[in-house]
Amino acid sequence: MANIISEQSLLGDILKKPYGKKVLSQFRLPCLSCPMAALEMGVLKIGDVSRMYGVDLQGLLKALNDEEEKTITQEEKSPEPSK
Repeated sequence: MANIISEQSLLGDILKKPYGKKVLSQFRLPCLSCPMAALEMGVLKIGDVSRMYGVDLQGLLKALNDEEEKTITQEEKSPEPSK
């Protein structure tokens, strides 16, 4: 499966994912609690933030995309609600 989350993905979009905050916290991304970052979530790219704080970008992208793949797989397996 192609990577859905790339270094160009916005931090705000990643945080909207059900697993976003958990994975970013595992990589100790400081932006999650930064009041100034809250104002820029719509423009901060995960690649830029990773480089600024010395976060392992490739490891982070792999972890995020692994979680995204799990989410997609779970959604595909879930039966649609009956009408």
